[in-house]
Amino acid sequence: MSLRNLLRSLTPNVILSRYRSRKKSEIRKKLAEAKSSGKIITKADLIHAFQAIGIEKGDVLLVHSSLSAIGYVENGPKDVVDALLEVIGSEGHLLMPNSPNASFQLDYIRQLDLFDVENSPSALGAISEWFRKLPNAERSAHPTEPVSCIGPEANWFVSDHFGQLTPYNSYSPFSKVIQRKGKILYLGVSLSNAGTNLHTLEDAVDDFPYPVYAPEKFEVNVKFANGSTGTMETFVHNPEQSKKRKCDDLLPLFLQEGAGRKVDIFHAKSLLFDAEAMSNVMLNAYRDKGVTMYTPNGR
Repeated sequence: MSLRNLLRSLTPNVILSRYRSRKKSEIRKKLAEAKSSGKIITKADLIHAFQAIGIEKGDVLLVHSSLSAIGYVENGPKDVVDALLEVIGSEGHLLMPNSPNASFQLDYIRQLDLFDVENSPSALGAISEWFRKLPNAERSAHPTEPVSCIGPEANWFVSDHFGQLTPYNSYSPFSKVIQRKGKILYLGVSLSNAGTNLHTLEDAVDDFPYPVYAPEKFEVNVKFANGSTGTMETFVHNPEQSKKRKCDDLLPLFLQEGAGRKVDIFHAKSLLFDAEAMSNVMLNAYRDKGVTMYTPNGR
């Protein structure tokens, strides 16, 4: 178990709640100070920054994000999304995960009555929620790990996600970004709090040696964007195994192999990955040495 998860498991919820509230208050204070001092980041600034790190016209780009990490953005998440869309252009594809769940999947699924594709909000930050609600964003219908996409082939990226027993397999938007040789931008977040694509390894390998998924299969009610409803079955992550993740410990391997690099978007310490290279590094390191997010140093 990572130190972070160990501390979280040992700390009473009331203390965790107070810590999070204090941290949010400190962030709001810093952003207010930046605004009052004129340190305002505009859409034009963001366009230049995204182009400078190598995002290009026509890119397939999956983005995990933290708005507050960037600094004070003039029009908030709208400017970030508009800048990304302008940089990749009309032929590009922008994708953002927007799960309604920010905790353990097992806890979430046990209390879930209905996943509403059109209305269930994102729990993954203001940028992902803004993007989700755009009228031309198509959202996948998997209840634990939905992803929205804007682009000429948005439906291809998201349409097969419904009905998949696991949300990271070859039919998922996460895997399709790999198939289309896309990029992954971790905007102010790290692998430890946004490393969803790491799970594509677990779904790609037969007889993965660790109990990633809890044994129970859940049937979930889904309301689609057109108002119709359906049901699907899915497995969810085993929380005891999830506590053993050491995602950021894999970062040196990815950097060494050239699958990703560190970049800065104003105050946001970020990462830009080649999705296919990331997948290949994971598969090769697993086959050669047994490297996973649970065993970053190998067997």
